[in-house]
Amino acid sequence: MSTHRKMTTGVIGLDALIEGGYPDESIIIVIGSSLSGIDHIARQFWKEEDGGSYLMIDGEVEHGMVDARGMTPDVFPSSYKGKRIVVDSLSTIVLTFGIDVALDCLLAAREEATREQKTIMFLLYNSIHKPEDENRIFRLADVLIELKVVMHVTEVERQLAVHKLRSATVPKRLLPFNITDKGIELSTTSRVV
Repeated sequence: MSTHRKMTTGVIGLDALIEGGYPDESIIIVIGSSLSGIDHIARQFWKEEDGGSYLMIDGEVEHGMVDARGMTPDVFPSSYKGKRIVVDSLSTIVLTFGIDVALDCLLAAREEATREQKTIMFLLYNSIHKPEDENRIFRLADVLIELKVVMHVTEVERQLAVHKLRSATVPKRLLPFNITDKGIELSTTSRVV
């Protein structure tokens, strides 16, 4: 039995699916394309109950976010305020500083998460990194979630896959989700062919 608390994901339907939420004091990697909704899942996590810091490295800095565009990864921990931290994105760290610096950033985040009881989410964009680099990143994750976009003839289907989940059972199926004006919601209906 796990001694870690669970932290709500902020996504309707996801907490129940992963046995109560993300494990507290964990490193979460969310992987997907820029159109898959990974920015939504990050904002929903960040804005939930006790809040925290959103370090924006490669996008528009919104109200309440930390402008991390000029920061080096070694100074990120000084900006990790609150219990919920988002780093957007790990891809930019890999592309700008290299895989070894990105892995050091993840290891430093793990130490910070454990020492200060924080949960830290990193966004990783797919199809731009070497598979061996992705594997090294995935090994350091406590939680690995992938958002997929599947194109059908006349529709777009979005699917969420939980690949890794510390101290809990990983769901065995892809979960359809929708992007609404409130963010991501897991779909309660299945597509019938």
